Amino acid sequence: MNSTDPRPTGIALHTKSRQLELEYGDGKCYSLSCEYLRVYSPSAEVRGHGPSQEVLQTGKLNVNITAIKPVGNYALQLVFDDDHDTGFYSWAYLYELCTKHDVWWQDYLDRMSEAGENRDPDVQVLKL
Repeated sequence: MNSTDPRPTGIALHTKSRQLELEYGDGKCYSLSCEYLRVYSPSAEVRGHGPSQEVLQTGKLNVNITAIKPVGNYALQLVFDDDHDTGFYSWAYLYELCTKHDVWWQDYLDRMSEAGENRDPDVQVLKL
């Protein structure tokens, strides 16, 4: 992280709607679903240890955040109710998740469709 990375001025977790709200000093406010944050976790478990090693996260539709922990002055650790708690969301990465949401979310949906997978853990998809 460097000193120009945008740091949120406000962070609010809405557990009922499963949304994390991030407000920035320029007045912009973003609302990210817990599912989106979980499937784009910066952890090695999700991203792998190098290019093309990421693991597609499936069945995360109903995932929620149970805790938010500061990591120094540069990141947050998000604890999810599916026991995932690795990976630090740097201020720069959080801002990137906000500003690239539409493109990244569509990419995720496309990859899920191509893999024949489902966001809902209670639905099994069969390709015939």
